[in-house]
Formats: sequence, C-alpha cells, structure tokens
Amino acid sequence: MLGINRKLANFEKSGSYIKVGLVGAGQMGRGMISQIESMKGMRVVITADLAINNVKNAYENAGIDRANIVETDELEKACAAVSQDKVIATKDSKLVTALSEVDVVVDATGVPNIGAEIAWDSILNNKHIVMLNVEADVTVGPLLKKMADASGVVYTGSAGDEPGALMELYDFADAMGFEIVALGKGKNNPLNLESNPDVTAQEAEQKGSSPKMLASFQDGTKTMVEMNCVANATGFAPDQPGMHGFEGSVADLPGIFIEKDKGGKLNGRRVVDFVNGVAPGVFAIIASDKDEVNAEMKYLKMGDGPNYVLYRPYHLTSLETPLSIAKAYFDNEPTIAPHYGLQGETVAVAKKDLAEGDYLDGIGGYSVYGKLYKAEEAERNHALPIGLVDSNVKLKNAVKKGDVITYDDVEQTKESTIWKLRALQDKQ
Repeated sequence: MLGINRKLANFEKSGSYIKVGLVGAGQMGRGMISQIESMKGMRVVITADLAINNVKNAYENAGIDRANIVETDELEKACAAVSQDKVIATKDSKLVTALSEVDVVVDATGVPNIGAEIAWDSILNNKHIVMLNVEADVTVGPLLKKMADASGVVYTGSAGDEPGALMELYDFADAMGFEIVALGKGKNNPLNLESNPDVTAQEAEQKGSSPKMLASFQDGTKTMVEMNCVANATGFAPDQPGMHGFEGSVADLPGIFIEKDKGGKLNGRRVVDFVNGVAPGVFAIIASDKDEVNAEMKYLKMGDGPNYVLYRPYHLTSLETPLSIAKAYFDNEPTIAPHYGLQGETVAVAKKDLAEGDYLDGIGGYSVYGKLYKAEEAERNHALPIGLVDSNVKLKNAVKKGDVITYDDVEQTKESTIWKLRALQDKQ
C-alpha cells in the first residue's frame, strides 16, 4: 500500500487535488492552511471565519497572492472561484459545507455547538468531516459517527491532536498483539482548578492565544476531554473520577501503571490517565504474557518488564491534520473515532459557588471545569456534560464550588444544535 505522501504526489500528477473546506481561521486553522500549501495533492479552497481578515491573512501568510483570494458568501461565485483554482474567504460556515467542490471539511472552531453544527451539515452534504474539536466529539461524536457511517463518509478526529497521536500508539501495539494496560498523556502545566481568563490573560497575550483556551488547559478540562475521546475510541475508562494525574518521568511510567496489589498505583487495567512530568508527549503502557517476547523486549532495552512504555514525545496539532484529511479521502478511514460509544463523560463541575439564576459561561471560563467520569456513573448521577455548557444555560439551583452540576440544576434559555443531537443520541 502506498504511503500518504506518494498517494498525494500521484494525485497531483494526475491533475487533481483534495479540496478542503475549513471553518475557523484561528491559530490552528492558520497553521493548517500554511502546512497544506507546502504539500502536494491538497488545498484549502474555502475558509470561513466571522473575522474575514483572519482568513485573508491566513491565505496570504501561506503564500497565496491576494488576487487569488475571493471574498464571497454566494454559492455561485464560490463555485466559479474554485473552478479557476482560486480560494474563497467567507463569513458563512454553511457555504463551506454546501459547496459541492469541497471533499473534506475541517472544523477548527473549538466551540462545541458550532462544531456539532458543522459536522452535522457536512455529513448531510456527504462530505468527510475532520474534527479539531474534541469537546464536540466527546459530547455527540457517537451519534455523528453513526450518521457518517450510514452516509458512507468518514467522521474522524485529527492526527496531531493528542488523542489522534495516542490512537496511533494503540493501533501499533494492538496490531502486534500486546496487551495495552494504559493510555496517557503528559500535562503541560500544573493543574489549577480555579484558572480563568483573568488568570491567563497575560500569558495568552504573549503567546497570541485565547485566554479561555489557556484556562481550559490549566483547569484540566482539556486533558479530561482528550482522554475522554481516547476512552470512547478504545473502550478504556478512567481508573477513578478525574483520573489520577500521577507524577513521574517516562522511565517511571511502567512501574506506576501496575495494580496496587502488585506494587503499582492502579485499581485496574485498560485505563486512561495523565502524568505530570512527561509533557508534551503521549504514551501507551504495554505488556506480554509470552516469555520469548519479554526476553526480546529486554534485549531491545525496552526495560525488564512486566510493563513497557511506548512514548511519542511530540504532537504537531493542526500541522498533522492534513494526514487525517488524506486518510479519510483516500482510504475512507478515520484517524480516531468513538468506536465504543460513550465510555467516559466529561461532566461540568462548579469552579466557584454558583447561585440560582446564574448563567454558565462555557469551557475555559469562570464558572465550570470538566472532570472525567465513567459514562455509567455520570449517567447515574444525571451529570451535565461539559460540552452542553454555554452562556444560554441558566442555573435553577445553587451549586457549591467543587460539586458536579446535573441536568436537574439547569435550564436552556435558547435551543442549540448540540443539545438536540445529544438528546437524540441518548435515546439510542
């Protein structure tokens, strides 16, 4: 089987290229456009963002002449532009999903409700959809995958995101017949459950990032959501609510991820977790019951067993997304998808004391953070998924700091796509 690089090169030689539609020209989207312009056999032909100058700047920074950037929200003009090998800047995300020339859509918005809408529209328009929106995936991904499968298109997470990088390790080890004991990632910063946009404002300005996005990393929500995604894809689960968050180096990992009665720190196997001290990498803890395999692993300097660590010390975020685009287009396969349905649920926890009548403000804000539970435990407690939280959700009851917010505690003041899809998913 040809590698993706050769498939893309051959595709370009034949006079064709994969036509990509992108929604979201923030940091992730901009990097992806530039990376794709360096590749063969692929191009981002249309990008939508409410800040239209972000789109134009992204294309120009990628080396595209301004004369070849067409600003329009009209379908006919967009079709004509693509036929002339020009690219489109638009404010209308629905133009991206409706444009017949687009083969694969990428959601890089990071907003759960918008991501759910984009995925839904893409599938209805028979387009593959690549999600750089793990928050939407862990909330309604199982339903979207079923829809995509029924429509003959691919629903997938992205290579380069930590879940996608972990899935590569999982597939590698699983294909060879190793037992996979645990899957995990390093956390890039100390856990601060009270982090909010005020706390991260200065750092965000220095990095050119969103204060809310940085807060979602610091308060642990992003880590919970990412490992939730891995759990849904592999059938693994958190060993305890919120996972352990062990401290250790890469060399320590095989000894940490052993059951407590055998000298380690786990309650069971087939778990997802995170570790402080190995960032920015991802890892798989593997084992074998075969003497010959263990002897060879020792010979290969993989350690003395019984556990071994596979470690990938990098993930290139949206710069790797084109690999998922190509895999969906050429091979009709996802990089990572919720094959096991909901195995985990990242639920909303009060970041401070919240009063009756308060409105919640979403991921990385001032009111809530996410905590990963086993799905059945979250369902039993009627816990509210973090992906359903936004500024249209109002508290009917006061909730104390550190308490899980339940469906019974909230009401929707404005209907949203992701709530509708989640209700449909829960009925299946």
